[in-house]
Amino acid sequence: MTGTIDSLLVANRGEIACRIMRTASAMGIRTIAVHSEADAAAPHVAIADEAVPIGPAPVAESYMDIGRIIEAARATGAAAVHPGYGFLSENAAFAEACATAGLIFIGPPADAIALMGNKAEAKRLMISAGVPCVPGYEGEDQSDGALTEAAEKIGFPLMVKATAGGGGRGMRLVADAASLPEALNLARSEAENAFGSGDLILERAIVRPRHVEIQVFADSHGNVIHLGERDCSVQRRHQKVIEEAPSPAVGAALRAKMGAAAVEAARTIGYVGAGTVEFLLDPAGEFYFLEMNTRLQVEHPVTEMVTGLDLVALQIAVARGEPLDITQADVKLDGHAIEVRLYAEDPDIGFLPSTGDIVLWQPPEGPDVRVDAGIASGQAVSPHYDPMLAKIIARGDTRDEARRRLIGALGRTALFGPATNRDFLLAALLNDKLAAGEATTAFIEEAFGGREYAPAPSFDNAAIAAVLRYLWARDRSMARAGRISGALLDWSSRGPIPSHFRLAAGETDFALAVTAEEGGYRVSGAGHSVFVRPGRMEGNRARFAIGLRTVDVIHHADAAGVWLATRDRTTEFRAGDAGPGGGDDTVAGGAVLAPMHGRIVELFVAAGDEVVPGDRLAVLEAMKMQHQIVARLAGKVTAVHAAAGTQVGADDLLVEIEVADA
Repeated sequence: MTGTIDSLLVANRGEIACRIMRTASAMGIRTIAVHSEADAAAPHVAIADEAVPIGPAPVAESYMDIGRIIEAARATGAAAVHPGYGFLSENAAFAEACATAGLIFIGPPADAIALMGNKAEAKRLMISAGVPCVPGYEGEDQSDGALTEAAEKIGFPLMVKATAGGGGRGMRLVADAASLPEALNLARSEAENAFGSGDLILERAIVRPRHVEIQVFADSHGNVIHLGERDCSVQRRHQKVIEEAPSPAVGAALRAKMGAAAVEAARTIGYVGAGTVEFLLDPAGEFYFLEMNTRLQVEHPVTEMVTGLDLVALQIAVARGEPLDITQADVKLDGHAIEVRLYAEDPDIGFLPSTGDIVLWQPPEGPDVRVDAGIASGQAVSPHYDPMLAKIIARGDTRDEARRRLIGALGRTALFGPATNRDFLLAALLNDKLAAGEATTAFIEEAFGGREYAPAPSFDNAAIAAVLRYLWARDRSMARAGRISGALLDWSSRGPIPSHFRLAAGETDFALAVTAEEGGYRVSGAGHSVFVRPGRMEGNRARFAIGLRTVDVIHHADAAGVWLATRDRTTEFRAGDAGPGGGDDTVAGGAVLAPMHGRIVELFVAAGDEVVPGDRLAVLEAMKMQHQIVARLAGKVTAVHAAAGTQVGADDLLVEIEVADA
């Protein structure tokens, strides 16, 4: 369906909803947001011209409820619906429902979504079209026996994938036959919960490949072009973390070959709109079809920054029935762009998702730096939604210029509250292998598996935090004291009096004394003494001279302590006896705690069961991923405090184990 688009409902949330609305507003289109109860005050709601509540926080009762979204579109007189990515973006039934309701769907035809949405069917179709594919099993027999037999023929290692999957969900790498049954069970369970289908395919695992995808665009007049490639090799748990365009592994000849294959894939299914054909590129330069995403990609900004095109504007134009106003010859790649995804997750504990209130969100600014975000200070990060909070993108004339510019931008970024991967992203961008353009899908495990990626909290940073704590306490006292001259700040009739602070960062405690001196503050403790001189203080950004160094920081101080972000590290300094946050799911005494907010999917133990280290206790689903909770100690289960299907909070007691005698 095509026609005039004067109003657009965005059936999504977060940064992608905000990004779509920016372009739509610039085109003079009225924007309409939908939101769950948890998102009533979210930024995407605030920037829309109109907003409609569509249900409770769980996605099945709000953002995934086709009926509620169609009703919201009818009630607001929307002409079109943009699904963004995730949620209903690759749901053929949703595209069909929009058409039935007389709404223009900003995406491909429903039958194209259905074809590519089923990995097994898509792969069979691509094989018939002559597009190179990874050898594997995509049969209709989904019994464990059939899958096990197919796996033996394919050989190990292999990948188990949900046919309806995406975003790394319902996907497992299987090293050997002994690991296959558990992988099949977990992939099925995760896929059924995320996509409503537990069907699986198997593929031979390509060892240490690159993940390279081609952006395609097609109109309803038969024109199909590609906009070059993106390299998305830096991944963890099969979810992309760093993306760039163009790929450092792809030259002009290979680009033309992969582009032609992607265009053929789109033509084969009668595609219309924006789509991405994903390939695995092996060390020998051979590429294999992986899947086709029938939507806008998370990483589309890097393509926009090297082509100068607005892909959302192109989507809207194509949906109105207009022909593409560019040809393949018009597509030029100018410079290089790199994007990082800022996730609410804790790399120190296996990248587990993190939730809680955002104490401070401070994005960077600068030339050729772009931030796509849908968050704000004070907003809660919910366990119901994807942990990606923002994207930070930088462009340069060369790849190294883009990389260095992005490092600088990340160093000027702070998100305090939930744990994030900011420091990990900095370490990755500084890694020699990534800097050389040699990262494969094995990069994170090879470069960081079991190793520290960020420096330990230093005495100098603790000294700055102590001065910030001192200033916060001083200003708070002055505000309560009435009219006192500023000339009396830091003055005492008895001479300099040290103020004592105890700050804890992780497992490190700092007992510090701060004493006002001419022009600054002397900070002493643990055999160290430094002079800290405050410089520029603008809101939550400040500059300090400490010793012979000058340090720029982003900070926040309150009763709980001090948050401090420098160019290479984010540190929470907890004040006094504030205890560390949750982390390990097993603590002394055999009490097993929930590592995060989420829903208990399965329980594997009952009171009276004997367990040994490594035994599965439960599966917890949070932020669209499933996490196994295992026993860390041997002993006997004395109590189970959770039930399958119920929600639990971070640090809730799940299981008690009477620890066996050593």
